[in-house]
Amino acid sequence: MMRPRKMKRIELSILDRDADRVIEYLGRQALLHLADEEAGPGADGMARVPPKESVQLVLIREKLEALRSAAAYLGIHFPEECGDSSTLPGEDEAALADRLCAATAALSEREGEFRQEKAKVEETLHEVKAFENLSAPFRDLDQLSFLTLRVGRLDPRGQELARESLGDRALIIPLGKGGEGTGERVLAAASRKGRFALDSELKKYAFMPIAVPEDFKGVPSELIAGLEGRLGVMAAELEQIQGEKTGLRDEAAPMLKRLAAAFLLGFQVEQLKGRLKALSSVYVLSGWVPAEELRSLATALESQTGGRVAIRAYDPEELPGVREGREKVPVSLDHGAFVRGFEGVVFSYGAPLYGTIDPTPFVAFFFTLLFGIMFGDLGQGLVLLLLGLFTGKKGLKALAGFRSYSTPLRAVVISSMVMGLLTGSVFTNEDLLKGPTKAVTGFFMGLFGIPGAAPEKILQLMPEKESMDKLFYFFGFTIAVGVVLNSIGLIVNIVNLWTLKRREKALFSKTGAAGLILFWYAISMAVRIMLNTGSAGTGTFAWFDLVGLLVPVFCIFFGPVLWRLLTGKRPVLEEGLMVFIMEGFVEVLETASTYISNTVSFLRVGAFALSHAVLSFIVFTLSGLVAGAPVGPVLAFVIMIVGNAVIIALEGMIVAIQVVRLQYYEFFSKFFTETGVEYRPFRFNKTT
Repeated sequence: MMRPRKMKRIELSILDRDADRVIEYLGRQALLHLADEEAGPGADGMARVPPKESVQLVLIREKLEALRSAAAYLGIHFPEECGDSSTLPGEDEAALADRLCAATAALSEREGEFRQEKAKVEETLHEVKAFENLSAPFRDLDQLSFLTLRVGRLDPRGQELARESLGDRALIIPLGKGGEGTGERVLAAASRKGRFALDSELKKYAFMPIAVPEDFKGVPSELIAGLEGRLGVMAAELEQIQGEKTGLRDEAAPMLKRLAAAFLLGFQVEQLKGRLKALSSVYVLSGWVPAEELRSLATALESQTGGRVAIRAYDPEELPGVREGREKVPVSLDHGAFVRGFEGVVFSYGAPLYGTIDPTPFVAFFFTLLFGIMFGDLGQGLVLLLLGLFTGKKGLKALAGFRSYSTPLRAVVISSMVMGLLTGSVFTNEDLLKGPTKAVTGFFMGLFGIPGAAPEKILQLMPEKESMDKLFYFFGFTIAVGVVLNSIGLIVNIVNLWTLKRREKALFSKTGAAGLILFWYAISMAVRIMLNTGSAGTGTFAWFDLVGLLVPVFCIFFGPVLWRLLTGKRPVLEEGLMVFIMEGFVEVLETASTYISNTVSFLRVGAFALSHAVLSFIVFTLSGLVAGAPVGPVLAFVIMIVGNAVIIALEGMIVAIQVVRLQYYEFFSKFFTETGVEYRPFRFNKTT
C-alpha cells in the first residue's frame, strides 16, 4: 500500500551575504516546507529577528506601492507574482523605478490640474448661460446667482499671482487683449461665500473693473465666448496629455512589469528573512524536504554559497516536537497523472497523517467507477471528454483555470462511455447500438455454446414487464461496491492505528478489527440467507450466527477492559459501572446503525443510474413522438439537443456531488479521525 513520501527535517545555517541567494534558490525550486520553529530542534544561541520590519523591507514596499500607482494610472496590468526569470532588485532597478514613477506622477499631476480647471470653467459657463437671457441688468446678477462674477483687466503677472493666492477658491479666466497698456481682460468667478476674498485679492494685484452699461441686460457675449474658448484650450491640453500618457504606457509597460516582478521577489525574500533565527551575521532556516531530494538540495546549496552552508538533517522520530505531538510532519504524495488528478478530493477533506496509508489511489478508482455507473451514456460522455481535453495543458487558454480538473474529468467520462456501451445509450438514443451489441453478444454466445437469442443490450436498467431480476441484480452489485469500499476504509483505519501505535483502537473499536469482523460476518450471513431462501420465502438463521455476531459486539462493548487485560493491567472503570455500560451500549448501537446506513447508502448509486436511464428514455421517447409531425424532424432534433444538454449539466453535477458524498461519508469517515498537514513548500509563484 502506498504511503506518503518520507520527509526529512533540515536546518540550514547560512551567512548574511548568502541569505538572499539561498532564499531565492529555495523559492524557485519549491522544495522546503517552512517548519514551526518552536517545535524544532533549535540552534544554540540563536534568537528570532525582532518582529519590526527591516529598513530594506520598508523601502521595497514603498517602491512596490509607487509602481502599483504608476501602473494603475497608465492602465498597465500589475503582476501579483514574480516571474521565473525575475532577479533581485539592485541600485540600478531602484533608480529606474524612481525615474519611471516620477515621470508618471508628474504627468498625473499635470492632468489632474487641467481636469480640475476644466471642471471649474464648465461650472462657471453653465452658471453664466443660465442668466444669459435674463432681462435683469448684468450688475444685478451678482445678487441673483450662486456665483460672484467680476469682469475687468489684469496683467498676466497679476493673473498668475492671483491664481496662486486664491487657489481653489476662485477661477481667473483670460478673455482676450484690451486696449494698449490696459492689461488683459479677464473674468473672475467665485462662490457667493468667496466673494470678499475674491475682491480683496483682485484689488491687491491692481484689478481694474470694466464698466458694463447700466442698461445692458443679461450676460455679455464676450464673457461666454471667452469661457468657451478657455474650454477649448483645456480640451486640447488634455488631448495632448492623453497622447503623452499613451506613449509613456507603451514605453514603460515592459519596464514596469519587469521592475514590479523584481521588487515582488525582493519583498518575499525580505519577509522570509524577518522570520528566521539569527546570530550576528548567520541566519538559520528550518524546514521539511522529501528525503529523496535532500542530497541534490545540499549539493545545489553548496554550489550557490561556495560551500558556506551548514546542513543538519533529522528524521521525524528524532524531533521532540514530533514525538510529543506539537508538530506534524507535512505530507507529500507522489502519484502518476491519473491518481494525481484526484488528490484535490482527498486534501479538500483533509491531509492524511504522515506515515499512514495514502487513500488517493482508492479514491481515484472508486470515483471513476461510481461516476460511470450513475452517468452512463456514450454520447454524453464524449461531450464531457472533449471538455476534459479542452481544460488540459494543450487545451483552451480560457479554460486554464479548470486545468486541475482535466484528468479526473477525462477519467470519469471514459467510465461513463463504457457504461453507455453496456446500456446501449448514445445521446439518449437506444437504437443506434442495438445492431452492434447484438452481433457482439451473439458471437460470444456462439463461442461458448450459450443457447438463446442474442440480447440487444448487455445491461438493461429500465424495468421490463417480464422480469425485474436484472434490475435487482444491478442494485445488488451497487451494494457490493459499497461493501468493498467500506471494507477498504476499515482496513486502512486498522493499519493506520496500528502504525500509530494506537493498538486498542485498532483491535476493539467500531472501526477497528472487531468492527470489521462484525461487518463482514453480518454481510456474509445476509448473503447466505438470501441464497438459501426456500420456496416459502424464509431463510435460515443458524445458532453459530449468534456467536458470530455476539463475539465482535462483546469486543466492542468491553474493548477498554479487554485491552487492559491483554497489556497486563488491572481493569479500571474510571467513570463508574453505569457510565461504562451506557457508553458500551451506545457504541454498539452506533456501530450497527453506521454499518447499515453506510451499506444501504450505496443503493443511491443504482437509483441515480436508473434516474439517468429514465430521463434518457423520456427524451428519446418525446423526440420519437414528434418526429412524424410536419415539422417533426426539426422539433425532434431540438428536443434531443435541449434534453441532452439538460441531462449533461444537471445529472453531471448531481452525480459528481453524490460520488464526493460517498467518498466523504462512507469511506473517509472510517479512518480520517485526525488530519495531517499538507506539504506546502516555500515558493514565489503560488499559482504554479
